[in-house]
Amino acid sequence: MGFTLVEIMIVVAIIGLLAAIAIPNFIRARATSQTNACINNLRQIDYGINEWALENGQSNGATVTSPQTVSGYIKMNSRGSVPSCPAGGTYTTSTVGATPQVSCSLSTLTPGHFLP
Repeated sequence: MGFTLVEIMIVVAIIGLLAAIAIPNFIRARATSQTNACINNLRQIDYGINEWALENGQSNGATVTSPQTVSGYIKMNSRGSVPSCPAGGTYTTSTVGATPQVSCSLSTLTPGHFLP
């Protein structure tokens, strides 16, 4: 026995409804995951800046030129470089003791890529 056109249309409609419900949740989960990974990278770079400042005798206000400056104080990614924002943002460092010492260019997104 075969399926009628109405039965096939009902199955397709149900699959479409399930997809309409699931896809926004997958997108939201991906954005949340990228945000959490970015915040963890920011935290790691921030701790690296503190370690770098302590070991090199830097005081508050000392300039950190880039995240690569503290590459010896943080865990590198699989390519052997400073972790980058998984959502495509860029990290900018400021001075030692500033709040924040490192920030992401995507800090204005919702959810935001910034240290709490």
